Amino acid sequence: MPRSPSIVPQQADHDTYLVLNDFGRLGRAWCETDEEGTDRKTLIRRLLDDQYSHPVRIVAFNTAEGWSRDVTKDIADELRRRMVEYDEVPRSVQEFVEGTVRH
Repeated sequence: MPRSPSIVPQQADHDTYLVLNDFGRLGRAWCETDEEGTDRKTLIRRLLDDQYSHPVRIVAFNTAEGWSRDVTKDIADELRRRMVEYDEVPRSVQEFVEGTVRH
């Protein structure tokens, strides 16, 4: 039986961030991303560039350190602080930030 490729990042000694996106009638799915796009800085930039239609949860993990956790509120807090720097913030980000306040 052929082996599936490992989902563990090649350079496993860094934090990896993944986004769960709500696609409406199609359901929710973890968004596919290239390995270089899984760091926190790139995640924040992609959120602010409106690359996710409806992010609902963000998880981070580090296989070298052996941990994983839900960082949804942490990312929403960072986005909330950074929103003042932008003239326009994508609706998806506004809804994400507002949604985390309610939960």
